[in-house]
Amino acid sequence: MKRPGTTSFVVALAALAATPAAAQVAVRAGTLHTVSGAPIENAVVIVGADGRIEWVGPAAEANIPDGVDVLEAAVVTPGLVDARSVVGLSGALNSNVGPVRDQDQLERSSPLQPDLRAIDAYDATETLVEWVRSYGVTTLHTGHGPGALVSGQTMIAKTRGRNVEQATLMPVRMLAATLGNAVSSNFQSPGTSAKGIAMLRSALHGAQAYLDQVRKAEESGNGNGESNGDGNGEEDEDAKPSPQPPPRDLSKEALGQVLDGELSLLVTANTVAEMASALRLQQEFGFDLVLDSAAESYLLLDEIREAGVPVLLHPTMSRVRNGSYETAAQLADAGIPFAIQTGFEGYVPKTRVLLWEAAIAAANGLGMERALEAVTLSPARILGIDDRVGSIEVGKDADLALFDGDPFEYTSHICGVIIESEVMSAECR
Repeated sequence: MKRPGTTSFVVALAALAATPAAAQVAVRAGTLHTVSGAPIENAVVIVGADGRIEWVGPAAEANIPDGVDVLEAAVVTPGLVDARSVVGLSGALNSNVGPVRDQDQLERSSPLQPDLRAIDAYDATETLVEWVRSYGVTTLHTGHGPGALVSGQTMIAKTRGRNVEQATLMPVRMLAATLGNAVSSNFQSPGTSAKGIAMLRSALHGAQAYLDQVRKAEESGNGNGESNGDGNGEEDEDAKPSPQPPPRDLSKEALGQVLDGELSLLVTANTVAEMASALRLQQEFGFDLVLDSAAESYLLLDEIREAGVPVLLHPTMSRVRNGSYETAAQLADAGIPFAIQTGFEGYVPKTRVLLWEAAIAAANGLGMERALEAVTLSPARILGIDDRVGSIEVGKDADLALFDGDPFEYTSHICGVIIESEVMSAECR
C-alpha cells in the first residue's frame, strides 16, 4: 500500500501547532507489552521531553536520570490506535438538532462528496475525544462516516490538543465510501446496489479524465496559465492550440488522489456481494483498497487475501448482520492484515470502547497477544504510521497506556495515559 505523500498543507499544520507540554518521564511496569517483541517483566520505559521513547528494557538495567518523575503500573501497553472512528466529528451529546448539534460525520445533501475534509469538522476539545483517551486510545483514524456513496475524507489525530492543528498527525489519509443498503436508506439515489456501483465507477472515470486533462495541460506548458508562443511573446498562427487545464474541481481532485495512490479508498461493505463489488472496483482502477466493517469477510477469506486488501473489522459486539465474534481470529489465521475498530452506529452510545471489543475477540479465538496487536501495531501498519505509533520502541512516539491489571479484563482500570511524553492522566478510572 502506498503512503500519502507529504504536502504543503502538512507543513502548514505543523507550523500552526504548538509544542505539547511534555517532560522527561519514566514508567515502571510489572509487565510491559511492547507488541513488536515479547513482553518484558519488571520493565522500565524512559521517555524524553522531545516526545519520543528514549529507552526500553528490564528495570535492573535502567538508568533513570535524577529528578525524573516515575509512574508505576501493573501493565503497560502502547497507546491504542482506533483504526476507524468518527470521534471528533461525532460528539458525546448525540444530537442532530438545535444549538447542541454535534453530529458532523455525514452530510446528506448529496451521495457523492469526496471534497469534504475531516479537518474542517474535527473538534479536538470534544468531550468524546477525552472519553476515548481515558480508555487508552491515543491515536484515531477518524473522519466522515459510512452512509453515503462517498462521504468524505478521513484524517489521523492524536487524542490531545486544543485545536485540530495540535491534534493532527496526518490531515488526509483515506476517502470513505459505502456500498449497499446503508446508502439507499439515506438517499433517493442510488436506490440499489448496482446503481451505487455505476455511480461510483462513473465518478472514478470522470476523475481519470480530469487528471488526464490536467497532465496534458502541464506537459504543454499551460498548467500555470502559460501561453503557446514562439518564445518571443508572439503566438504561432499555424500551431495547434495547446490543451488548457480544466476548471479546478475539488471532488475530482480527491478521487484523483485515490487513482494516483496518494489516498486509499476505504469502502464500508458488509455482505459478500458488497465486498466482491469493492474488489472488482479495485481490479478495474488499481487503487489501494481498505475494507471497512466487512461483517461477512469470513466467507471471502481467500479472495481478500489474494487481493492483498487489509480489513478494518467492525466492532466485535456491534449490531451488524451476520457478524461473528470469531471473525477476527479467522482473519488472523488466514494471514489477512486486519485491525479492530470502534466504528459508528446510529444509536447511543455511538462510540464503543475499543478495549472491550478487542477483549471479546481475544476470548473468541484471537487470544491476548493478537488482540492487543489488532488495536495497536496492526492498525498503525495499515494506516502507514507504524514508524511512529503502535509499539513501544526507541525512537517512536511516547504514547503509553497504563493499567492496574490485564488490559482485557473488565475489572481492570486505566491508570494513566501518556501522549508524546505528555502525561494526560495519572489516576485510575
